[in-house]
Amino acid sequence: MARLKRKIIRIDEEKCDGCGICAEACHEGAIEIISGKARLVKESYCDGLGDCIGPCPRDAISIEERDADGYDGKAVSEHLAKRGGCPGSCPGSLPLEMKEKVSDTASYGGDRPSMLTTWPVQITLVPPGAPFLDGSHLLIAADCVPFAFAGFHEKFVRGRVVLVGCPKLDDRESYSEKLTEIFRMNRIGSVTVVYMEVPCCGALPGLVREALRASGSGVRMESVRIGIRGEVQEVSRPD
Repeated sequence: MARLKRKIIRIDEEKCDGCGICAEACHEGAIEIISGKARLVKESYCDGLGDCIGPCPRDAISIEERDADGYDGKAVSEHLAKRGGCPGSCPGSLPLEMKEKVSDTASYGGDRPSMLTTWPVQITLVPPGAPFLDGSHLLIAADCVPFAFAGFHEKFVRGRVVLVGCPKLDDRESYSEKLTEIFRMNRIGSVTVVYMEVPCCGALPGLVREALRASGSGVRMESVRIGIRGEVQEVSRPD
């Protein structure tokens, strides 16, 4: 595709906190949240009209005139079709604080409300600048733990901001970078890591410990190992 001088968005990554609002405002799907930052995924997807600029709370997006690939409407249509027609990032990845607890008594007869108060929970999706992180007590859990440990909400989730992930199936380097940035950018009150006894899961405490060290944070970490039958096998508390 021929390059031409035209108007196109510019994203200031220093200002961007990865809130995802611009990605939702972009009807062409030209912006995605990648590693906690808004990124222009392809120049030919951006029409240069700037629908994404107004909503940005950090003034991280502007329009500049420079050499770029021309806008390709056909490519945009194909791009959106592959994504199921959903422009930008998934709405479910936007940072959210939930004040009310949800109980499932009507549908399944349960009487135990959820203790979860923030969203998203996946390490990959949580922006390092999410407002709920600053001043929080963090729970970093392997994503198998809630299935094995019956009292997960009451014992671990209550009063904490939850981040979950799998060090075997996901990119460990991206975890390390994301967690380091979270610790560096926010005043974290405490860190609790809960992981499974299986060998692949044992890397999670080490990843968190390395990120704390790299960030220069003085926060100490507590770790809890859960057995595959749901028992607490080991608790390691900071000195």
